[in-house]
Amino acid sequence: MQLRTANLLGATALAVTDLVRAAARRRTGVSASSAAALVVISASPGLSVTELGRRVGLSQSAAARMVDSLEQRRLVERRRHQGREVAVGLTSAGRQAAQGLLEARGVGLTELIKVLSPGEQEQLADLLGKLLTRIYQDVGNAELLCRLCDRASCVHGAVCPVGQAERDYGG
Repeated sequence: MQLRTANLLGATALAVTDLVRAAARRRTGVSASSAAALVVISASPGLSVTELGRRVGLSQSAAARMVDSLEQRRLVERRRHQGREVAVGLTSAGRQAAQGLLEARGVGLTELIKVLSPGEQEQLADLLGKLLTRIYQDVGNAELLCRLCDRASCVHGAVCPVGQAERDYGG
């Protein structure tokens, strides 16, 4: 039974990832990393390119290329920060794109879980919280885990399981 459950989880995780990526591409025409970058910047404006890369799982050079691409699309802009450091911020179009990404993601995922009763949805939320806590223990990076999260919905009437795991186990 354990192997079957793990296999079903893997298939579901991959399918959900594909659905989220497809929604992001349809909504903005950007890659999954770029979509995550827009959402991350919307939640934490003024990050350096290096920090943005860390939060979306890219090297500094890959993050710089991604920011170049987003800048060409007029979704982000670089701003002088401290010393030689450059901060990345969203343009008006970038803010709209980030909001659109979160809306598209939310609609798609909400539609998916409608097959479950309210009680099953609550049970699933509890189970997913446990899994995210366990994943945090391996990954140790809440920003990376939550790079495409709608943070406001996660903490609406509840505690974010990743944030709690970071307080409990991380730094």
